[in-house]
Amino acid sequence: MMGAHHAASGAAVWLALTTQLDVGLAPLAQHIPAMPDHLTLGMGLMDVSPAGVVAGALVAAGAALVPDADHRHATIAHSLPPLSNVLCIQIGKLSGGHRHGTHSLLGLAVFVAIAALAGMWQLELSGFGTVYPGAGILAVLLASFAAKSLKIIPDTMQKFPWLVGLAVGAFVAFYAPQEPYWFPLTMALGVATHIAGDMLTTGGCNLLWPLRIRPPRLLQKLPLVKKFWRPNGNIAIPILGNAGSVREWLLLVPLSGYVIWAIADAIFA
Repeated sequence: MMGAHHAASGAAVWLALTTQLDVGLAPLAQHIPAMPDHLTLGMGLMDVSPAGVVAGALVAAGAALVPDADHRHATIAHSLPPLSNVLCIQIGKLSGGHRHGTHSLLGLAVFVAIAALAGMWQLELSGFGTVYPGAGILAVLLASFAAKSLKIIPDTMQKFPWLVGLAVGAFVAFYAPQEPYWFPLTMALGVATHIAGDMLTTGGCNLLWPLRIRPPRLLQKLPLVKKFWRPNGNIAIPILGNAGSVREWLLLVPLSGYVIWAIADAIFA
């Protein structure tokens, strides 16, 4: 899946958990039997302020790019040069290359642990209360990655992602939800969404890395085995086909529309 689509998917999952959109269907319901007069999008399971909805969406979008930090040519590698380039090269070496360690259950656990540790760093400011500098610093990177990947700024304004990241990081540090689980949850949602998205393409992922369970040689040529269980041990459910396919765009265009609508509703409602 393409980088911007990963980011949009991560934001969409966060918004689905924190917002509810009521879609009026009354005009259609008059002509289509059994159609409800309205449809609710999103579950609204977390009580988050409008600013928290927007900031969380950017953090989740950035977290959805993190697994591709194992690839020096991925979107995230070019987001904030030269820091992002150096990080991606080193992470790729540690994780065994693209779609290995960072695209596994172990990688998911590591990223969530990093977010949890960052969220544990708390300071008490006189007259203000608790602030979360660790979560704020990590949010700067994640929101900057998202701002660049989602192309919400012109390519000529190379330093602007840092400004977006700093604004989101400051909000997270000073006004983040008080629940200690929210920041690691946001990281988990983003990373898990990325892995799920890649598993819907032909390349698939190996969730059990560093274990590599390959299909038996006698079964490798069977159509279903070849399609879902790759020779390198990756598991794929290739509903979207190859990364960047028409099917991927058909899914992500309305999903991106939902993200824009949900954020706008949070801001202006």
